[in-house]
Amino acid sequence: MSDQPPKPRPNEQKLGEQKLDEQKSGEPAADQKRVLDRRGFFTRGLREFLRPIADAAVEKIQEVEESFAPLRAAAAVSRGSISSQSSSSHTLPILRPPGALDEADFLSTCSRCNACVTACPAQCIRIDANVAGNAPFIVAQESACVVCTGLECMFVCPSGALVPTRLAEIDMGLAVWNADTCVRKSGQETDAQECTICIDDCPIGEVAIRLHEGKIQVLDGCVGCGVCENHCPTRPARSINVVPRAFNTPARTTA
Repeated sequence: MSDQPPKPRPNEQKLGEQKLDEQKSGEPAADQKRVLDRRGFFTRGLREFLRPIADAAVEKIQEVEESFAPLRAAAAVSRGSISSQSSSSHTLPILRPPGALDEADFLSTCSRCNACVTACPAQCIRIDANVAGNAPFIVAQESACVVCTGLECMFVCPSGALVPTRLAEIDMGLAVWNADTCVRKSGQETDAQECTICIDDCPIGEVAIRLHEGKIQVLDGCVGCGVCENHCPTRPARSINVVPRAFNTPARTTA
């Protein structure tokens, strides 16, 4: 006979391991299993409970990121501001040509081909490698968009950065009048109180700007071309300026 003890049968081995586990933990194996099952249940339950909260948090973060998109675009336009020829300390915000996509899409779509620059009859559209993302821009105080009859810049754009748009739907920005510096109040020139240059020279007409109770009133029809700003006689800063569309433009006024 062999001196070696007989090997335990499989069932006996499992029971032995079970008893060993019970000795280590001080709990019967069946109770341990129930505890583990309960832990797994509560873990899964907690995970499912928190999932909607986590999803909502992620969605909120995405909304916040999206809400900053206009501010990032505005910052890009602000970085594209250039020094005025009349005063090195005064910067001029840039406008995009009529029909331009929203700022971020415009910058990513424009091919910088120069076609709109060449086609512009007013020669107001420019491209500068160091300004406004090296994409077409307009400085109204130096040369404003005259909203020409053909609106050629839109139709010659090969990339789709400028989209053919009806005149009434063009939105380059919105003119804002500063009553405190306007010559109608300050008397900087002869017949200053009667100055209506911004109204008289507006290529859009009375649907865009008018004189109302002695004050300049910009209406919903303003397309932000910048002619009023360009022709305004006050210096060094103009008394009417176009706020680019990339910024949060002031509320428009309907007639």
